[in-house]
Amino acid sequence: MTVLVTGGAGYIGSHTVVALQDAGQQVVIFDDLSNSSERAVDAVRALVGSDVAFVRGDAADTDMVSQTIVEYGVDAIVHFAAFKSVSESMERPMDYFVNNMGSLFGVVKAMGLTGTRRLIFSSSCAVYGEPKDVPVTEASATTAASPYGWTKLHGEQFLEQMALAGELDVMILRYFNPVGAHPSGAIGEDPRGMSSNLVPLLMQVALGHHDRLRVFGSDYNTPDGSPVRDYLHVLDLAEGHVAALAALSSGSGCTTLNIGTGRGYSVLQVVAAAEQVLQRRIPLELVDRRPGDVACIWAQTDLAADVLGWTATRDLTKMLEDHWRWQKAHPDGFGAL
Repeated sequence: MTVLVTGGAGYIGSHTVVALQDAGQQVVIFDDLSNSSERAVDAVRALVGSDVAFVRGDAADTDMVSQTIVEYGVDAIVHFAAFKSVSESMERPMDYFVNNMGSLFGVVKAMGLTGTRRLIFSSSCAVYGEPKDVPVTEASATTAASPYGWTKLHGEQFLEQMALAGELDVMILRYFNPVGAHPSGAIGEDPRGMSSNLVPLLMQVALGHHDRLRVFGSDYNTPDGSPVRDYLHVLDLAEGHVAALAALSSGSGCTTLNIGTGRGYSVLQVVAAAEQVLQRRIPLELVDRRPGDVACIWAQTDLAADVLGWTATRDLTKMLEDHWRWQKAHPDGFGAL
């Protein structure tokens, strides 16, 4: 099978490309490099020992996506290409609506023009908004607490309608909080500018790039007052896509699955675990809550286990060890190579 991975030079995308190649699939990376580096493509090629095809382009460009599908004989698409920061989306909502929905529409239109049916969509636990009960199941109420969450929720609804119309076979994967890196340290999370995610920020503090880690909110209704999240190793997430592609090959319609560990950790618990792994103290500053953040969320993952035969296997310590290995080797990301 030939798989087109939009956003394949990004954090989750690059790890998924490696997992797909390791599973015997042929992969084409499609990325506009707006929040990634072509050096990630080079690192992926070195890891898999193959000259993985790379097309630089905007996923909203239907003609370019269609041309790529035809040129490489693409059988299925994994669609990552999107902006992904909850906090940034609160400041730049229009950019998120235009980019995230535009890229999805561009890809799906290209699929219709070329007769390509199979799509895996990168969604998010942000579609649950502020959940009333945890863990959340796929049947939990959905809403959007941020423009980012809105784009994922309405992206899901669009794909459900396309599947009902018989146009697509879709697997929607609702990710929780990916962290970690490839154990080689060759690829990892490399955001442009200041990251809004906990673990990259924590690692930057450990490297001395910042003097303290800001913890957004210390008065939530959680055991220690800090927000609780379901942290997931990016390699477990990548392997979930391999399993989803196999399941999609033998099924039809639209299936939605939570992809997480089924366990929540607070921000302060993650910091304490990181201090053990890194063997150094992480200075903290408790600050006000951040707009768009929810108090507490983690996944119920039974359905993914049943449908995909997949469960996350790597624990928080492994996530932090692998993330630190990447960060130490690339203190300034791929720009330092």
